[in-house]
Amino acid sequence: MDLSVRDIAYCKGVGTKRADILRHELKVVTALDMLHVYPYKYIDRSRIYRIAEIADEDTFVQIVGQITESHIIGVGKTARLVATFSDGDHVVELVWFRSIQYVKLELNQPYLLFGKPSRYNHTYNFVHPELTLMSKVSPEKIQGLEPYYNTTERMKSAGLNSKGVRTIIAALKPDLQQGVAETLGMDVVRRYHLMGMTEALSNIHFPKDTPTMRRARERFKFEELFYIQLSILRKMKRREQHEGYVMQTVGHHFHHFYQQCLPFPLTNAQKRVIREIQADLKSGRQMNRLLQGDVGSGKTLVALMCALLAADNGYQTCIMAPTEILANQHYQTVTQMLAKTSVRVALLTGSTTAKQREPLHRDLQDGTIDILIGTHALLEDNVQFANLGLCIVDEQHRFGVAQRARLWYKNSTPPHVLVMTATPIPRTLAMTVYGDLQTSIIDELPPGRKPIYTRHYSIQNRATVNRFIAEQVSLGRQVYVVFPLIKENEQLDLQDLQNGFNRLCDTFPQYKISMLHGQMKAADKEEQMRRFVAGETQILVATTVIEVGVNVPNASVMIIENAERFGLSQLHQLRGRVGRGAEQSYCLLLTRLELSKESRARMDVMVETNDGFRIAEADLKLRGPGDMQGTLQSGQPFELHIASLATDTQLLEKARQAAMEILSEDPLLENEQNRIYVNRLNILRLTQDNWSDIS
Repeated sequence: MDLSVRDIAYCKGVGTKRADILRHELKVVTALDMLHVYPYKYIDRSRIYRIAEIADEDTFVQIVGQITESHIIGVGKTARLVATFSDGDHVVELVWFRSIQYVKLELNQPYLLFGKPSRYNHTYNFVHPELTLMSKVSPEKIQGLEPYYNTTERMKSAGLNSKGVRTIIAALKPDLQQGVAETLGMDVVRRYHLMGMTEALSNIHFPKDTPTMRRARERFKFEELFYIQLSILRKMKRREQHEGYVMQTVGHHFHHFYQQCLPFPLTNAQKRVIREIQADLKSGRQMNRLLQGDVGSGKTLVALMCALLAADNGYQTCIMAPTEILANQHYQTVTQMLAKTSVRVALLTGSTTAKQREPLHRDLQDGTIDILIGTHALLEDNVQFANLGLCIVDEQHRFGVAQRARLWYKNSTPPHVLVMTATPIPRTLAMTVYGDLQTSIIDELPPGRKPIYTRHYSIQNRATVNRFIAEQVSLGRQVYVVFPLIKENEQLDLQDLQNGFNRLCDTFPQYKISMLHGQMKAADKEEQMRRFVAGETQILVATTVIEVGVNVPNASVMIIENAERFGLSQLHQLRGRVGRGAEQSYCLLLTRLELSKESRARMDVMVETNDGFRIAEADLKLRGPGDMQGTLQSGQPFELHIASLATDTQLLEKARQAAMEILSEDPLLENEQNRIYVNRLNILRLTQDNWSDIS
């Protein structure tokens, strides 16, 4: 029977119970689905190590030797079985903590040991190793690459650990040799020198050597990235057919602001981005553009000037921010910049009272309001515009797709869309997450901005940090202190805001200190923030609620407690709260003394550079795309099963090129030779849950 239609339940070693688990845990329905469960690593079972050859970076090794002694230490649940294993020259320790009553060892008999070494007290040991008497070792056991598969706890409870999965896939090998239908056009397979489907499936599960295994994996990585890009680019082609409001005029509002009201000269990057957006606005096609810019690069000013272009053409603009703090910040900034103009700006948040809303709704509907700034409150059904032409969404990853869609339907034709983010996105991630948006980048900071001086301290140096706080406050500066937790947690050995606030009050009784966190009432948060902005308090103790949008030019010091608990992009966002004035600013990263290799690497990156794009690239390499994708947009439209945006950059470029070549000849995939791609896209259901679905 065709592997693509054979129910997984009827495959050898599965059955109905295991089939239900495979469907739920891995989305495996057919035998062919099972073959597309790829190994996450391979162990070379052909090499036999000597104990002296073990290195710290070795993940798994095989050793031939004998057990010279064994004994049980402890009693009851704390008992463990410990054995000494020798290869004739050196020894290692073997340890079992679980089910030790079932471990049967024969002394002074040759064994094949397989396991992962770890170092303890300057010697290597193996916890729960695999031991096989040499007399029972089959030739297959010590030759070739052994694949390992990801599993879940539920799978393991049904015997579907990596070995169990490997056994099911091995039983499908004879059927696989009958051939599997191709899912890529042969022109693409030949042009990009890819393995055919059947050969690739055989060699990803049963590789004869490492080079062949890598070619097989490359085939499936390419295919995964290719279909994501094809889906994104196909939607882009469709969207190019959407009409948009034509904003041809550059009129009084724009010119007056540019000539009389600019707070500082535009950078060349800002000028370039405004030209790109202006070209979109007058093209007659709906704009969907992503505006990237590092913290402090002047994105808000660019957005405001685009809103002025809309006003010059008789259209209204809405600016939506994720929090009241940020919405208020935008409102204050914009109204201050537009103080000498006739442009009317309004603010709508959850705190806007019913009495305030009535005239606001009226003025919005009759077109008196040119720019409406707000939070999720903008999405309410009773918020109706006279002529909404431009939607600007700041830090858009904090809004769900369904929420954003409600804005687009507040006019007969969907408005132009400008998405802003202060989280610089590596090019590989942008091509995949935002591949259907045009991208503009502000890669230049306004003149006069000084790089933030960043230092890393362990908590043992807290006295040094306190002296620095006192020195800066004595100079008239203000200080942020950020904590990962609000209250103490017995299960987490972390600094918390409540105790930190009390400690700082005891250390600096001469200073006024504010506290800000997400569980406070909105009015209390606003008051604490107001006091700090007004300079009434010198130190603001906060959680990451201040990560986005807080602008206090006099604040020149950012201290981040337990900095090892934050990702690079979040550390960079927090650091961006300072460095907004003319004075030199500082960021002090406080961590535990003992750090993991990855945590130390993050601290080193932060100390070495202020460049958000370099930091984003480093974050992608250190942690992979998972966290960043979660930051950029909740509910990703795709899931990578084998490719990596951190390591497969060149392959992504090739996959995108292949997709572009196909669509350049057949934009809607209507030709018969491209039917294979349409069918595959339908099967994969790679619906890009993104801006193209909305607009």
